[in-house]
Amino acid sequence: MSKRILVLSGSPKESSFSEKLAESYASSASQEHDVRILKISEMSFDPNLTLGYEKTQNLEPDLLEFQHAIQWAEHLLITTPVWWGTLPAKFKGVFDRAFLPDFAFRYHAGKSMPEKLLKGKTARIIMTMDTPVWYYRLFQGAPALKQLKITTLGFCGYKNIRNEMLGPVINASKSKREKWLDKLEDLGRQGA
Repeated sequence: MSKRILVLSGSPKESSFSEKLAESYASSASQEHDVRILKISEMSFDPNLTLGYEKTQNLEPDLLEFQHAIQWAEHLLITTPVWWGTLPAKFKGVFDRAFLPDFAFRYHAGKSMPEKLLKGKTARIIMTMDTPVWYYRLFQGAPALKQLKITTLGFCGYKNIRNEMLGPVINASKSKREKWLDKLEDLGRQGA
């Protein structure tokens, strides 16, 4: 069954390995599914939610496009590098700026938990890192994964959020990188 899939490359660096993974997935998925790809490296916006929620900070065209793509998509595939244990600042900024009240969630008087406005959507997170994956999970606690999976996507209603961590990338052989690209191609075919 065909899905509407948004592929979001969270690397601010053009032509990064993380971006290549997104392209591999999108290329494969587009054979069976309706796919859009957005790359943080090509987006122009202020990543700082300078005024918090106290005043409206107008959204730049790239953030409006991002919001429309989020609403359109049934499934979200994210690729992102892990920098200093967490997300690149510009990538976190897209969520800070665009996942706003009355778009991604809504608080109601007398209730401590908000209404989740992005319910029914699914996601997969692919993270690349130069740290060994086992070390990132066991000793560092995988903070970037928790941030995206639980406190961002889950908070707004995404379900069935799967994840893959790939690393260390810095010294990965060409064959290892090709294996990872093939894996993303296979996931794309499945729309998973």
